[in-house]
Amino acid sequence: MPAWILPEYIEDLLPAEALRIEMMRRRVIDLLLVHGYELVGPPLLEYVESLLTGSGGDTNLRMFKVVDQLSGRMMGLRADMTPQVARIDAHLLNRKGVARLCYAGSVLHAVPSGLTRTREPLQIGAELYGHVGLESDLEVQQLMLRSLAIAGIVKIHIDLGHVAVFRGLVRGGGIQAELEKRLFGALQAKDTYALTELCREFDGIIDPRVRQALLLLPELYGDESVLALARKHLPDYPEIMTALDELETTGAELRPLVDTLAFDLADLRGYHYHSGMVFAAYTPGSPNAIALGGRYDEVGKAFGRARPATGFSMDLRELSGLVQMESSPKGILAPYVKGDIRLEEKMEQLRNEGQVVIVDLPGHEYGPKILNCDRKLMLKHGSWAVVSF
Repeated sequence: MPAWILPEYIEDLLPAEALRIEMMRRRVIDLLLVHGYELVGPPLLEYVESLLTGSGGDTNLRMFKVVDQLSGRMMGLRADMTPQVARIDAHLLNRKGVARLCYAGSVLHAVPSGLTRTREPLQIGAELYGHVGLESDLEVQQLMLRSLAIAGIVKIHIDLGHVAVFRGLVRGGGIQAELEKRLFGALQAKDTYALTELCREFDGIIDPRVRQALLLLPELYGDESVLALARKHLPDYPEIMTALDELETTGAELRPLVDTLAFDLADLRGYHYHSGMVFAAYTPGSPNAIALGGRYDEVGKAFGRARPATGFSMDLRELSGLVQMESSPKGILAPYVKGDIRLEEKMEQLRNEGQVVIVDLPGHEYGPKILNCDRKLMLKHGSWAVVSF
């Protein structure tokens, strides 16, 4: 095998796609900045313990690990930037009030999260710390939708869920950790047969109302009628009722901003670190969620400083494949004239205006088409002017 062959699910970014992704990144970051989100840049490499703190067990399986030659400790290449940003908020900024942070950078996965996905996503996102109310959830969700729109995603569907529904059933029914784990696995896999068998196996242990509610959860997906059905059939535990209220309010706020919206009360993505509402955005042409987010108040606690938090993230590489290809901007071909101050000043002026100016170096055979130029600089009446070919 040639030495230059890249590993599976690892790809180069060629000029057109690299430019498209970079322009997308700039637009999204600029949007986040004007909403008060401060840019941070966590390191690609950290000690494994730090990267795994508060992130859930699945992160450990996705992480590349190496031995630090200086300390002998195990280090990891980040698989997700959210825990790193939570660490920055908890230990470096150490603010008492609300902190809004954003980020963009590559993450690495030991295995791809899907057949069509890269092992090197370019993750971009925003996190809001220090506010526990529904207002911050709405801010982050609306910001995610604006970010997708400015990135070029035209049609958006959003799913809303709330981990407090399942968590409330577990606590209210007195379900022990081992059974909770098995029920979670069945619900996460949407395996209704396994869920039914578990409820049958533990028939005498699980409260009948909770058992009925658990069996109903996979069916609670759809429009606002799902919430009405949930209020009717789920136990009226306070945390479940609060979760349904939050979903109803959020749905009403987001519905005018998206093409379609649905509620999924069996969505347990990130259950081990999310603590409240979770959301996922989809678009036609992609089988995967194009943006994910949720509330994860317990992550700050894991870092030794309890801070409510909510945020979202998305992969610019994946988004790039869903938007229409933008052609590279056409350039202006400038002749190679050594020592011409007026020509140098004209080129600098054009570049300051955002124009692409390419110097036609001597001794080559490439024409303006190869250099992607549709205009040229020509000396006319003693001054340099831009003319079309």
